[in-house]
Amino acid sequence: MSLLYRARAPLRLSFCGGGTDVSPYPEERGGVVLSTTIDKYCYATLRPRRDQRLTIRSLDLNLVARYGHPRRIRLDGNLDLIKGVVKAVRPRLGADLSVHSDAPPGSGLGASSTLVVTLLTVLGHWQRRPLTDYEVAELAYRIERQDLGIAGGRQDQYAATFGGFNFIEFHKDVTVVNPLRVRPDVALELEYRLLLCYVGRTRFSGHIIERQTAAYRRGRQATVQALEGLKSITYAMKSALLRGRVDEFADLLDTAWQHKRRLEEHISSPEVDDLYARARRAGALGGKMPGAGGGGYFFFVAAAHRKQQVAEVLRKAGAQLVPVSFSATGAVAWSARRG
Repeated sequence: MSLLYRARAPLRLSFCGGGTDVSPYPEERGGVVLSTTIDKYCYATLRPRRDQRLTIRSLDLNLVARYGHPRRIRLDGNLDLIKGVVKAVRPRLGADLSVHSDAPPGSGLGASSTLVVTLLTVLGHWQRRPLTDYEVAELAYRIERQDLGIAGGRQDQYAATFGGFNFIEFHKDVTVVNPLRVRPDVALELEYRLLLCYVGRTRFSGHIIERQTAAYRRGRQATVQALEGLKSITYAMKSALLRGRVDEFADLLDTAWQHKRRLEEHISSPEVDDLYARARRAGALGGKMPGAGGGGYFFFVAAAHRKQQVAEVLRKAGAQLVPVSFSATGAVAWSARRG
């Protein structure tokens, strides 16, 4: 029997700081993000071939691309995210490569970047080219933002690679991941009070980020002030989390969402604002979209004894509740035998 190779990397919830990781803000002012990974994943499976043919398959999209050699790949708008990774790694042999995800791109959970990290992890495992976590995250960033020209920041690549609760600092020449020692009882309480729901309309976050970045470059005061406010709140949320103050953390989450909404007018919508107001009246202390905005997922942290009431309001409003737990493990690869 021959070997096949698999990898997975976790999706993430960004609590605060998203936007401050998008250039040129971190190079000019320094950015910070507080996030955690969850038990939703991107997966990749690689079956080595005896020839040099390459097959790329997205199980979620039911799309397939085939090439006579890995180096004959052309970016044509069909599975380019996967192709971009293969072009960067430049494997010498052929393979059948398939991917799938627990959430689609545009969901706000960092699925696109997590997929890139997953692919780098499985290809590195296959070719016995181990990279450090920092090298994986930086390479994933380069492929997405530079090679493929997709607008966005740096937080998703680092969250998926490292896993767990992290306070990530973004500077001009370096990114630093600070793993947080959140007490187990605090993590469990936050997890219990957390409600993740799908509000629909997955979106291409690049358009929102491009407009946000353009506003920052122009010196739009509301955008600059919102980013500065988010950075300050991120420090406060880290402190509340490490001290075990879940209510304070949730209240700051509400403040963070109000700042985030001021970054760009399309981040929220009247429907999302109405859903948020209903959840707050039912007992949600705070909540936010975990991605760039415009659709996808939204999460709330309920008051200690109001989770069920908030959940019922969300269901009646048409939101789809998704069970979720925190995941402490980042990207990982393994081998399996096939018959």
